[in-house]
Amino acid sequence: MPIALPLRRLWTLDKFAYSLRVFLAFSGALAFATLWGNISFVIPLFLGIIASALSETDDSWQGRLQALIVTLVCFTLVSLIVQQLFPWPWLLALWLPSAAFGLIMLGAIGQRYATIASGTLILSLYVMINIAQHGGVDEDVAFRQLLLLIGAAWYGLISVVWCALFSRQPVKQSMARLYKALGRYLVLKSALFEPVRGVDIHARRVALARQNGQVVAALNHAKEILLRRMEGQRGNRKLNRYLQIYFIAQDIHERASSTHYPYSALTEAFFHHDVLFRCQRLLDQQGLACRRLAKSLLLDRAFDHRQSEEALADLRASIANLRDRDKPEWRPLIQPLNALADNLTTLEAQIASAHTPDASEPRRDTALLDRSPGSLIEAWRRVRINLTLGSPTFRHAVRLSVALLAGYLLLQWLDPKQGFWILLTTLFVCRPNYATTRRFLVKRILGTVLGLFVGWASISLFPQPSVQSLIAIAAGVTFFATREKHYMIATASITLLVLCSFNQVGDGFDLIWPRLFDTLIGALIAGLAVFFILPDWQGRKLYREAAKVLDSQRRYLDEVIHQYETGKKDDLAYRLARRNAHNSDAAFSTQMNNMLHEPAYYRQQETEHGLRFLVLSNTLLSHLSALGAHRHRLTDDEDDVTLVPVGKHVSALLGELAERLRNRQPTDDLTEQVATFLRQLETPTAREEQAVTLYRPMQSQLRLIAEQLTPLADAANRLIAIKTPSASPAPPSSPPSSPTG
Repeated sequence: MPIALPLRRLWTLDKFAYSLRVFLAFSGALAFATLWGNISFVIPLFLGIIASALSETDDSWQGRLQALIVTLVCFTLVSLIVQQLFPWPWLLALWLPSAAFGLIMLGAIGQRYATIASGTLILSLYVMINIAQHGGVDEDVAFRQLLLLIGAAWYGLISVVWCALFSRQPVKQSMARLYKALGRYLVLKSALFEPVRGVDIHARRVALARQNGQVVAALNHAKEILLRRMEGQRGNRKLNRYLQIYFIAQDIHERASSTHYPYSALTEAFFHHDVLFRCQRLLDQQGLACRRLAKSLLLDRAFDHRQSEEALADLRASIANLRDRDKPEWRPLIQPLNALADNLTTLEAQIASAHTPDASEPRRDTALLDRSPGSLIEAWRRVRINLTLGSPTFRHAVRLSVALLAGYLLLQWLDPKQGFWILLTTLFVCRPNYATTRRFLVKRILGTVLGLFVGWASISLFPQPSVQSLIAIAAGVTFFATREKHYMIATASITLLVLCSFNQVGDGFDLIWPRLFDTLIGALIAGLAVFFILPDWQGRKLYREAAKVLDSQRRYLDEVIHQYETGKKDDLAYRLARRNAHNSDAAFSTQMNNMLHEPAYYRQQETEHGLRFLVLSNTLLSHLSALGAHRHRLTDDEDDVTLVPVGKHVSALLGELAERLRNRQPTDDLTEQVATFLRQLETPTAREEQAVTLYRPMQSQLRLIAEQLTPLADAANRLIAIKTPSASPAPPSSPPSSPTG
């Protein structure tokens, strides 16, 4: 038992299964080369394994098998083409950028295709390295290329079998990541209730908006994993359970992101009362409960949320004390406090139900939107609409193609035998935007230096081939375990693997300086390319992303109002509108984060204006979430039924603001229109006493939304006032992920 628990915890780690598969593949390749009696076989086998592992898609075992077949076909075609063109450098110089452009553009179809395309491009460079290592094309080249494909097929086979045996583990891990992100969001949200004057609320709002992006990413990742595994298995009881857990997480996110009243006003009014402290403590405890829930899902153990339940009871008692004291200046604030308490009560119930979703009432609409292309025509349409300078995918494809061509011409001039590491570095470092490229460039150089030093020490201290082989396997496993979160360590590990592997068939010391120089040259080419070739400065397109934010929030508001007319339904249309609003908010937050790492000359005043818009739009989204959290069908005797036209007018004004922002047209002063909305949202005099305790979501939240319109219009005008001399047309889609290695 003392050993069982640590092993069980190890099994729950995201990268453990991935690393174990890689370990099995590397160990099998080493055993094959040893039994065959030719240790040189290990290099093409290892390269094939690496390319295949980087091309791995997150699917069911049937989906992975199909993807593996497509991957091996692509690998075979690329291997044959490179082998035939290698003796003619000028033909290879024409093919390489063309292939890079085509493969990157295939990524516009979807993430699965982007992953396979990136792996294929990586393998094409591995083929060149494999041929160049032996001085060019000789009589054994076909066999060495076959070994490379065998390595790729070997890892793919392990991946498919593993997925068939442990198909639920990725789903469970994605849910744990999701609830962990939600827990972090709730803890950050609780800081907004801290009853302390003089705190930097703006900074806390920005941090909350960025964490909201992390939650949205976790939600999208969990949805994709569920979608892939539910293809043809809709009736599977365990998968349906995780689907319910996912839907509960969506509901928790909507309620967690809700705002029922400006927190600064609550702080001023109740500074000497404990009600805000109770709110803060409850949200903090609910965040910790979400983290404990994540662990309980992974370890299949009991879930305890008594502390958050006790905190909820304390909050209710504190609000009751406020009501009993009946101060006139507090009466208008009892409404939002009660609504807040109701919202947190429902949130507490949702957290509890996530551990036992089977006990909850089943949902009528459990459809998930599959964004994969349904036909070849749809796939081609996605590629075609990205064939424009406004597309980040197209710009990245052109940039990388030119960079690889420059690197290939340079290596032909410098050292055709070893210089292919230049291309590999350029491929791994050149990313779709400047900020990401700079981050990977620095980590690539530092990681290479570290890896070369450790590699030199390893082959000096352990000259035995068997020990060096074990070091290479350990380094390969470390690379895959760290490549997403610790790229410098991953680069050091892959460099160590290369030195130890190549030292088996030659002199690894001769590789140290060429590898360092090639890395520096490749990184320099990537840096120059992203700076000068169709640069994608984030500040120049802030207004377009901001327009998307407002437009998606308008659609969200339309769906919410529609459900106040027809009744609450968590159908696909509503969930899609809500998710698109949060996706747009997260995309703007990511764009702002990337812009902060760009040269000051290219962002000038965009930072201040962009952060202001981010805070305002995120606040607007929180008011929309509160309106959605309380949605129900309005009856004829409810006062809020008369406010539905006001909500539609507010939505229309949001749409007009988004359209003007998209076209870079200034928005007129909205003071009069907002004042009209606020007059229409006033509480009727006959119901003033009842309104003290009765929460009217349409009235309260539409008032808060309307109050955001004037500052949003001002922030939008500031964004379009920024000079963008080389702004490009609106991009049709986001760029795919670049390869990592």
